[in-house]
Amino acid sequence: MPRMPRKTTSVGYMHVICRGIGKQVLFEEEMDYKYFLKLLRRFSEECNVTLVAYCLMENHVHLLVNDLHSNNISKFMQKIGVTYSGYYNRKYDHSGHLFQDRSRSETVEDERYLLTVFRYILNNPQKAGICPASSYRWSSYHSFGSQKRPNSLVDTSLLYQLIGGKKAYQEYMNTENDDQCMEHELPIKDDQWAKSVIHRCLCGKSGTFLQSLDKKERNEYLRLLRREGLTIRQIARFTGIGRNIVQRV
Repeated sequence: MPRMPRKTTSVGYMHVICRGIGKQVLFEEEMDYKYFLKLLRRFSEECNVTLVAYCLMENHVHLLVNDLHSNNISKFMQKIGVTYSGYYNRKYDHSGHLFQDRSRSETVEDERYLLTVFRYILNNPQKAGICPASSYRWSSYHSFGSQKRPNSLVDTSLLYQLIGGKKAYQEYMNTENDDQCMEHELPIKDDQWAKSVIHRCLCGKSGTFLQSLDKKERNEYLRLLRREGLTIRQIARFTGIGRNIVQRV
């Protein structure tokens, strides 16, 4: 069955989410985040898509974009997905799909909802219990505050006008809210969650039990833990198996 075309918007704004397949971690270390940001800059320029806000979470990405004059969001996301998947697969010796089907998107038709989506995206780390939104490194939170940022990755000129400047922006971001867009995001999987998954997958045994297994059986369990959503770091830490081995399975 052919895919349905994306809904289009009369004002050009869209909220886009792309996820790792099966909760696959997309960013293992700092350089991965930086590389993805380079792709956002490169392909937004190539496709004439304006990036308004972004937040890179461990296993998914939120983007607020505008392509009123190009209608190129699908092309933009495809280029990012193909290029980043190739980078990740080569670096971590990963095979198969990295992203969950194609990205999900919703149209943003009015200014009120535009502000809601904007705040929702930037508050993702805070709602996930990672850190305050203002402390998170991999979002566009600190790109806001000036009307003239010609070298910035994001264009916040309209949001600047709607919110009313840096002080009003900080007040707006700190206002208690129950913003939900497309779906309610689950918290990032912490170490306590990782331990419970290991306990379940290994029938009550600790992660270090994997060290006593032969290579084939060990790797099957390692693959299972990765499919369950544990990060490479978590698996290595709780099993005592080297990170390079976990990366290669």
